[in-house]
Amino acid sequence: MHVLVVGNGGRESAIEWACRRHDHEVTTVAFGPDHVASSLDTTGIDLVIVGPEAALVAGVADECARRGVPCFGPTAELARLESSKGWARELAAGLGVPGPEFERFTSVEDALAWYEEFDRPVVVKLDGLAAGKGVIVPRGHDETVAAIRDIAASGPFVLEERLTGPECSLLALCDGVTARALPLSQDHKRIGEGDTGPNTGGMGAYAPAPVPHDADDLVAAFVQPVIDHLAAAGTPYVGVLYAGLMLTSDGPRLIEYNCRFGDPETQAVLPLLGSDLAAHALACTHGALDTEQIVVTSGAAVTVVAAAPGYPTQPVTGATVEIGELGDDAVLFPAGMRVDDHAGTGVVTGGRVLAVTGLGSDLAHARAAAYRAVDQVRFDGMQVRRDIGWRAPGAQLTSYAAAGVDIDEGNRAVGAMKAAVESTHGPAVLRGVGSFGGAFSAAGIAAMDDPVLVASTDGVGTKVELAAQLGLVRGVGHDIVNHCVGDVLVQSARPLFFLDYIAASSLDADLVAEVVTGIAEACSAAGCALLGGETAEMPGVYAPGAFDIAGTLVGVAERAELLPRDDIAVGDVLLGVASSGPHTNGYSFLRKLFAWIPMDVVPDGFDRALGDTLLEPHRSYLDLLTPAIDGGHVKALAHITGGGIPENVPRVLPDGVDAVVHLASWPTPPLFRLVRELATGVDTHELHRTLNMGIGMVVVCAPDRVTDLQASIPEPTWVIGELVAGEAGRRTVHLV
Repeated sequence: MHVLVVGNGGRESAIEWACRRHDHEVTTVAFGPDHVASSLDTTGIDLVIVGPEAALVAGVADECARRGVPCFGPTAELARLESSKGWARELAAGLGVPGPEFERFTSVEDALAWYEEFDRPVVVKLDGLAAGKGVIVPRGHDETVAAIRDIAASGPFVLEERLTGPECSLLALCDGVTARALPLSQDHKRIGEGDTGPNTGGMGAYAPAPVPHDADDLVAAFVQPVIDHLAAAGTPYVGVLYAGLMLTSDGPRLIEYNCRFGDPETQAVLPLLGSDLAAHALACTHGALDTEQIVVTSGAAVTVVAAAPGYPTQPVTGATVEIGELGDDAVLFPAGMRVDDHAGTGVVTGGRVLAVTGLGSDLAHARAAAYRAVDQVRFDGMQVRRDIGWRAPGAQLTSYAAAGVDIDEGNRAVGAMKAAVESTHGPAVLRGVGSFGGAFSAAGIAAMDDPVLVASTDGVGTKVELAAQLGLVRGVGHDIVNHCVGDVLVQSARPLFFLDYIAASSLDADLVAEVVTGIAEACSAAGCALLGGETAEMPGVYAPGAFDIAGTLVGVAERAELLPRDDIAVGDVLLGVASSGPHTNGYSFLRKLFAWIPMDVVPDGFDRALGDTLLEPHRSYLDLLTPAIDGGHVKALAHITGGGIPENVPRVLPDGVDAVVHLASWPTPPLFRLVRELATGVDTHELHRTLNMGIGMVVVCAPDRVTDLQASIPEPTWVIGELVAGEAGRRTVHLV
């Protein structure tokens, strides 16, 4: 077809684009009676699509009818739906279309009297056309009085009950009998972010709007009654009937009717129309819309308008527009600009200079595409709202669970773990699970001479990622407790109680219960109470399926028995106690090291699968080393955690004393042998700083106590080094 599009704004650019994408020839003409008539006289036009409301009110559709040219747009008489808000309100009210209370006025005095009696907030609207800007939403009594006086100077006006709620735009194609919905959209009228500042013709839009109403149902309630009434009156409505709706707490309500495509809603809606707009429009002019299949593509569109400086009051024109590469997922629609002959530039000629529409699988991706494209557009003083679509995320939320936080699942997790937690409780626990905080009696330490509370807080780290991947999470519960037990044991403290913290992208009650069961088992073995804890659901902070564990343990020690002792000296011996594996450190390194091997493989020299070996829980040294501590054989203990031997042993040494560690003095477990074999680019010091390499605890003792010390530990241990004189003010480990 040869399609004539009347109008030269962003909306008309979108209509032209929609027609050209289906291979129609398109001519555009700025509105003006002479321009339109000339185009109809000199070209063989198959279809006219009218963009601006002023052209319809001026009778372009009537002129087309006289000439026998199909026109997609209502007659001047029916365009009163937009050109007279009062007439449209009265028609809608008479048809039972839900809307606000209202009254039409020509007199300021009558309007003020009605407002005072109405005694509720109102919206003040110019009765006639105002390019989308003849609406004032005053705040308070004084602003309302001023708005009435101001708008009355321009002609008849309407006062309406102010409704509250999100708005949406319903565009329906109409053939005089049938009305069919296009995707629902929402626009952004005000100039500033957060919907602040003066009203404009529209600074952006998005579709489909995430509203809890079906578009066909809205057509039946707000469009079809008008179409039926006008058909019965012998004046069928052909064109787009745009219903601006407000979604109040009492249901959708009509804000206004427009008799044409919206701007900028059209720029967001038409890119989602997969079928042929021109074919649909032509069918409407023949009363045959019911024979057309309207196809809406999946995905979403977000439109961002770039406006001239000074818009909407006094736009400054003349600036050069530079346009870079937009990408395949964005379309630019010129509006108030003259496009130069050479690509990529233009000149600002109006207030809303152009619109960029981003396309994507959902609103988030479409929005990102739109703003990437907007960043390729530049002109002096360009005004762009950076929050287009900001109401959409909230519209999609129906509960806390819709944001990814399931309180019910959290409560189920508490119920599932309750028995495991309470199994660790003795008489000293006064309040535990379900309380705002745990309560633990201090009566048990009253008999101590000089009790010192010792606390440790730590986490399991990225080992939990591997545990989640393999579905073996109970062991990480042991990890967090035993890690903290080791950290207080090195100060000779015995555990009193433990508090855990589990955070996840989304809570899985069964997973949480499994982890807490592991925590409870480790607490029971350590003779401490699992006093309580916290579960946190944090979507967006953690990746889907990911979780984290941390915990705090409080223990008690006699001040006189605190470790390390102050008699550590050159010549003392370092005794190594075996780890049960990497414990909780180095897993970011290990996961990358073993990324390309299945976790169920049993490598040469292993007695079980690699995944099981990596997930072996951090062992507890409490029962193992308590006899040695109580026997007075221990001067210091170094828990080999993050930083390995090189960074943990110095923590217990006095200044000026170094440690020499003989790397061949203990047997390297199969896992660490494999690590050393694979990590050929990692030097020895870095490897032992990353992993414990088979030593989980280092004991410092006097040379004459080594035999007694080893005898007090019921498993093999190794003399792995000695203390030597170092530089003053320093403590260094030498790996040899």
